[in-house]
Amino acid sequence: MTAAPLPTKEEIALLPPFEALPADRIHLVATDAQAAAALAVLSQATVLGFDTESRPTFVRDQVSDGPHLVQFATTEGAWLFQLRTPGCRQAVAALLAAHGIVKAGFGLGNDRSQLMRTLGGPLHSLLDLDGVLRQRGFRRSVGVKTAVALLLGRRLAKSKKTGTSDWSRPQLTAAQLRYAANDGYAALVVYRALHATAVRHRSDIPPYI
Repeated sequence: MTAAPLPTKEEIALLPPFEALPADRIHLVATDAQAAAALAVLSQATVLGFDTESRPTFVRDQVSDGPHLVQFATTEGAWLFQLRTPGCRQAVAALLAAHGIVKAGFGLGNDRSQLMRTLGGPLHSLLDLDGVLRQRGFRRSVGVKTAVALLLGRRLAKSKKTGTSDWSRPQLTAAQLRYAANDGYAALVVYRALHATAVRHRSDIPPYI
């Protein structure tokens, strides 16, 4: 399959903005009680947008001790788990181990290795959307921002300053919450767009990683 050309940065800048989640639909999960409540909601989903955030490393060959934040998104909102308590880690591990819930995101190879090191449990039904797009003819990693432009005709705002901020801090900023929530939510929206085109063309979404 020959893929359409990817939009350039200049073309993306001219697109209307992606409809991001409002603040009242972004839920920070920082306590065991919040984790249990979030798990009850998210366990009902069949597909979740998924991403992680880690404190950046600045020394060569330094190994990250992340992830520090794990994001899951539904069409209703996003839940951001800080992995600071046993309950939060257990809830995230349960969602990642669930065979019946697709966790769709971008660039999940590194996320997978970090999560296995941090949580130690099995990871099932992870779907790397970069892999889906490569199967559709794109020869390089697309990423969530370009995928949103390509499939939805929208511009997803992503601040490099926020993306490389300290995600291990106990109190995250409003900018960090927006950034993390909408990375996961945008992955879900892209998944739904890819799934819709697959149904129209009687094709399928590739297997999970």
